[in-house]
Amino acid sequence: MRRRNRAVYAPLWLTYLFFYTPIAVMVVMSFNSSDAPFVFEGFSLKWYGALAENENVLHGLVNTLIVAVGTTVVATVVGTMLAVGLARHTRSKVLEALGTLPAILPELMLAVGLIIFYSAVQFTLGLHSILLAHLTFGIPLVAVVVRVRLASMDMSLEEASRDLGAGAVPTFLRITLPGLMPGVAAGALLAFTFSLDEFVLAFFTAEPTEPTLPIVIYSMIRFGVTPDINALATILLAVSCTAVIAVQRMTRLTESFK
Repeated sequence: MRRRNRAVYAPLWLTYLFFYTPIAVMVVMSFNSSDAPFVFEGFSLKWYGALAENENVLHGLVNTLIVAVGTTVVATVVGTMLAVGLARHTRSKVLEALGTLPAILPELMLAVGLIIFYSAVQFTLGLHSILLAHLTFGIPLVAVVVRVRLASMDMSLEEASRDLGAGAVPTFLRITLPGLMPGVAAGALLAFTFSLDEFVLAFFTAEPTEPTLPIVIYSMIRFGVTPDINALATILLAVSCTAVIAVQRMTRLTESFK
């Protein structure tokens, strides 16, 4: 029976192996002293030093962080308000569908639609145009996650607060919002990570002199993968993992104070 149970998990482990082996190889090769991207000759940090001296990479990183942080802040606030509005103040299935539709539309469709709209209204391109493009999927993502959290909350707490004389705003700030914090944090993390590595929308809506980091990486790999790209991808992986761990800790702390 034990052997049969182990055999059941074999496809799962093979899937994990398929997913994570290339990532592990990339991380190891980022510490490679060789100029060849996939021939390990010894441990070295020189490619991380090369990244620190690459002005194009640094410029793209700054642009990406500006857009990602802006997207996270705006999408978290607006997405939370949208989720509360859909859950508490309307029962329209049409409005609910329209509020979450951009999160499931193909990115290429959104990108083409946005660039046509920008051209029609003569909207200048830059970091602001990328930020608006990222908000088209950031806000619905946050709204969906927060809406799931709202569904599991006890509405009697809000009703008790209003029965005791608290207004709508104090009730939201003292009762609803603290209960929503795990969902808000998860939605903010999704918005940040999606914006951090999003390429299609940024490629269509960016001004050529203000590229984001994914566009810079694309321009670098057109002529082949180099070790400095492995180092850059490893840094992005570390940032994403750190963000996930931070949100998990925040969620546990929030749950412990309830």
